[in-house]
Amino acid sequence: MPPEQPTSADSPSRHDGWNTLRRFFPYLWPRDNPALRVRIVVSCLLMLASIAVTMALPFFLKWAIDAMSAAGNLRGHSVYVFALGWVLAYATARFGGVVFDNLRNIVFERVGQNATRRLAEDVFARLHRLSLRFHLARRTGEVTKVIDRGTKSIDTMLYFIIFNIAPTVIQLVAVGVVFKRYFGWGLVGATALAVVAYLLATRWITEWRTHLRDRMNRLDGQAMARAVDSLLNYETVKYFAAEDRELKRYGQATSAYALAAVSSENSLGLLNIAQALVVNLLMAAAMGYTVWGWAHDHYTVGQLVFVQTYLTQLFRPLDMLGMVYRTIRQGLIDMAAMFALIDTEIEVKDVPGAPALIIRQPSIVFDNVVFGYDRDRTILHGLSFEVPAGHNVALVGPSGAGKSTIARLIFRFYDPWSGRILIDGQDIAQVSQTSLRANLGIVPQDSVLFNDTIGYNVGYGRDGAGPAEIEAAARGAAIWPLIERLPKGLNTEVGERGLKLSGGEKQRVAIARTLLKNPPILLLDEATSALDTRTEQEILATLHDIAANRTSLSIAHRLSTIADADSILVLNEGRLAEQGTHAELLRHDGLYAEMWNRQANEVEELDVAAQ
Repeated sequence: MPPEQPTSADSPSRHDGWNTLRRFFPYLWPRDNPALRVRIVVSCLLMLASIAVTMALPFFLKWAIDAMSAAGNLRGHSVYVFALGWVLAYATARFGGVVFDNLRNIVFERVGQNATRRLAEDVFARLHRLSLRFHLARRTGEVTKVIDRGTKSIDTMLYFIIFNIAPTVIQLVAVGVVFKRYFGWGLVGATALAVVAYLLATRWITEWRTHLRDRMNRLDGQAMARAVDSLLNYETVKYFAAEDRELKRYGQATSAYALAAVSSENSLGLLNIAQALVVNLLMAAAMGYTVWGWAHDHYTVGQLVFVQTYLTQLFRPLDMLGMVYRTIRQGLIDMAAMFALIDTEIEVKDVPGAPALIIRQPSIVFDNVVFGYDRDRTILHGLSFEVPAGHNVALVGPSGAGKSTIARLIFRFYDPWSGRILIDGQDIAQVSQTSLRANLGIVPQDSVLFNDTIGYNVGYGRDGAGPAEIEAAARGAAIWPLIERLPKGLNTEVGERGLKLSGGEKQRVAIARTLLKNPPILLLDEATSALDTRTEQEILATLHDIAANRTSLSIAHRLSTIADADSILVLNEGRLAEQGTHAELLRHDGLYAEMWNRQANEVEELDVAAQ
């Protein structure tokens, strides 16, 4: 087995914001979907309409108040109608702003969801293309957390960029123009200075908060990884009565996360205080300036409300700037992590224009293959052997001899360092991986099932298989009698990794799955190791029948299960030590004979103990 490499969970997240946005833009503006582009344009027009309405509100309120103030003691019907008209216009405009905002959200929602879906599908597809080494070195919980965070952040981040930052910038310019027209450059300069101070304070504190949040997310991922790892190994935890130990490990992770979360939330309070200080200083100065102008007959009463309303509208989105900035920064980090998964180097690649594997005579040849999981530890040392078409060849040897590694190389989960692996005379490194694996079937020693029904797991062997074919495969794997006894039959749930079934039942489901696939080449990796003697003999008879017109390579520990093989390859420390039939190897009196005699003695000792 390749060693597990430590993850870099403690390393800070790195991202390039503009580069991340540039890479995401094709998902947001898809070339192959004009309808979504139209939605983006319409949503932007609705956004501009909402801004226009919002900018008109202070005018309506000012005109209504000025009308009421100017009337004084002359409370005539026309003044009443005039003031009431601006009040109704104000209310109507507020309602129109809400309508435009929500129509914008409705129109844009499909765009955001489509971009999220496409990116998530691309990441998921990439994960399945990455090598086995990657998946053995990464914790499943951490990978799923990266995808979960990345997909959840996209829609929110898009909303803030397009419908918060962009409208705020437009409103800033519009407010500057209005203030210059009615109050001169002094108020424009004061507003600009306050906005700059607000932005700088928000940026500085949010940068600090981003590091705290990044650390909090990494600790959250670590806690999730430990929880998933512990629950996936539920049986092992029970075997060693290690519930308290697992709780302690999980508690350490959650405690570290809680401390980081407290620091992050406390920093939010500091940010809110700094923002409120800048806003209220500007509000006091602007309104004070307007009151001074009113006292000197420069401004009307309505202009006091006019200034206050504009500043309130301006700083309402700015009040959210810290959260918006943090969300965008965090979204960029989460998206960058997803793009990092997409950018992960694919270890095993198809050569450009790789043809499909075409099998006429399903033979397997290892030609001087050298391989190891790490460069400082070689597993196979120039291994060469042949499995002729239609033959049943067995691989035996001590643990660590490289038997399971051979199966992984045949499936091309890894490429050898040197040498070639040929199937029907074709180098598997030169054909497409999909066509290669379509012609291979395997019954692994550790049969892991999907958390679905028995029928789904058996039917997974061939897409589109019908109920009759699934039943035939289940009968061939000697699991149909069990299925008939179950109240839900093929619809029985097998649980996480098939934990609701016994080891023998899981292995028979795996055998049925491979029978349904019906490949020309079979790899049997201890295919009957979890079965009782009676069922084992039934399965062996079934495997013998289905292997009659196929090439099969059996990896075995119990030598009695492969004694009838056409040829037996004996591996030792990654080299071919012996080769021959069962009888020939016993006469040779070498490593195979030693292993056979040892297993025979163990059986005799068990029989004596049983008596």
